[in-house]
Amino acid sequence: MFRHLMLFRRALQNLSVAAYWLIGSAVLALGSLSVEAQSAVILLYHHVAEDTPPSTSISPANFEAHLRYLGDNDYNVIPLDQMINSLRSGQSLPDKSVVITFDDGYSSIFDEAFPMLQLYGYPFTLFLSTGPIDDGLSNYMTWDQVRQMSAADVIIGNHMIDHPYMLKSRDNESANQRLERLKEDLLKAEQRIEAETGQSHRYLAYPYGEYDTDIKSLLEELNFVGLAQHSGAVGPKSDFLALPRFPLASIYANLDTASTKFSSLPFSVIQLQPDSPVTSSRNPSAVLKFEIGDYDFDQIGCFANSKPIPMTWIDKEQGVLELKPKERYLGRRWRYICTAPDPSSNSYYWHSIQWINLD
Repeated sequence: MFRHLMLFRRALQNLSVAAYWLIGSAVLALGSLSVEAQSAVILLYHHVAEDTPPSTSISPANFEAHLRYLGDNDYNVIPLDQMINSLRSGQSLPDKSVVITFDDGYSSIFDEAFPMLQLYGYPFTLFLSTGPIDDGLSNYMTWDQVRQMSAADVIIGNHMIDHPYMLKSRDNESANQRLERLKEDLLKAEQRIEAETGQSHRYLAYPYGEYDTDIKSLLEELNFVGLAQHSGAVGPKSDFLALPRFPLASIYANLDTASTKFSSLPFSVIQLQPDSPVTSSRNPSAVLKFEIGDYDFDQIGCFANSKPIPMTWIDKEQGVLELKPKERYLGRRWRYICTAPDPSSNSYYWHSIQWINLD
């Protein structure tokens, strides 16, 4: 009996050792995933037409050239939910993963882009502002067309009801009242999409790419993922309340420059200061902490309006970098972009900082 008990205990110990080994091997495998297996690029389109505002348009011919380039160069176009779920859970993605998204719900998406994407077999996501569709506005899709796309496995996401400036308060509206109004708008749009398509993913594309820390907290409270419009690749340490996307319209739709964005990689970076993109300054400073990666700190360059931004390494060993531009930037929105070449490929690590000046 004693001998049998000892054998049983030894078997349990061996089982425990095996279990620990399997767990440890899984952790090591996760930690050893390549950057490419833990990253993706999200592309953003609006109109696919030649007679719409250039700032939000790409011609059908140029859009088809983008799709052909992705296929010819072995990119893996994957659904948005696969990207989000895999990165959050630590699972690998196919190398050279790309996600295609559209905002607003313009009719050219259904008429021009949808048939091309079906021909190539590429999944994509459509972020809808529900108000223009409910109101039957010209140049927008109908709910019947949206349902056809949904039946073809197109992911339908939220873009609020009437595409509001989410940072703008109404007359005599407090900050809390603004957030309550936005919450109601967000949830009503989500309910409307679900009623028409049966889909409710809780993905919000910020109208105009605008948000602040209060809006991000609202999305976190409601278990939404937020997608913005500042450029950059996405990785497991990205901010899932403000994921970057590459807007591809006007001069930015040029395939020569767009192809560099298709292959970009995510920096592992934390923005230490400030914590909000909203600023009263016309040349705000920022402090970033780059984690050690395949990139060389000496090769990091940061730019705005295609001009270098003065950079000061506060602590180079720890990767802490301060950006303190001298130039003043005009307009409501602009961004700082930091890049570094990947030594093992022709790709670039890419991170951008969104700025919004409400004045």
